[in-house]
Amino acid sequence: MTPNLPEIQITHHARATRLRLRVEPLQIKLTVPKFCTKRQIQEFLVESEQWMIETWQKQQEKAGQLDRTLPIELKLFNLEQPLQIIYQTQKNSYIFDEQNHQLLISDRQSEQYLKAFVIAYAKHYLPIYLQHVSVETGLNFAECSVRQPKTRWGSCTARHDIMLNSALVLCDQAITRYVCVHELAHTRHFDHSSAFWGEVEKHDANYKNHRKILKSGAMPWWWLEK
Repeated sequence: MTPNLPEIQITHHARATRLRLRVEPLQIKLTVPKFCTKRQIQEFLVESEQWMIETWQKQQEKAGQLDRTLPIELKLFNLEQPLQIIYQTQKNSYIFDEQNHQLLISDRQSEQYLKAFVIAYAKHYLPIYLQHVSVETGLNFAECSVRQPKTRWGSCTARHDIMLNSALVLCDQAITRYVCVHELAHTRHFDHSSAFWGEVEKHDANYKNHRKILKSGAMPWWWLEK
């Protein structure tokens, strides 16, 4: 699942001779021949990820769906109220005034500095939150890293090292918690079997809805900037 793309609609077609992707303004469709295996489909999607992301973003811009104004407040997963953002001339790229619930951003390269703050915030708070969910669920992990992958919200290795996408701090806490539960469940079941989903449901009864929200949600334009 990717933070930048909608859920891909997969259709098996008897007459199809090859895998074919079509990017539309509201969805992405993949036509699959009857004989294709799940592994072949997955490999094809992995190879096509960068193209899909770039084409989807162009479609969004063409459709006029990207509002390129910078936000005046920032909702973060573990704060009860949004941070008020002030853009001003200052030496520091950003200043987090936690006491006054404000974020002061330099007006030089505001979108880059806003993203830099979110990444720094995520690297500090996501490992702490994952540890909290780990204790809550009784599912243990080894190490936690926070990165900015384009095509994953999280991952878990065979050694039980968990990676979380820094963009998770921009989600509602219930969604962030679902991803943490999902990855922690992989420490028990290293697949997506019925036993795995049973483990997820044990700790997040509403996981199907959370998963749906995660797949259909769009990230702000400044987060997608390089």
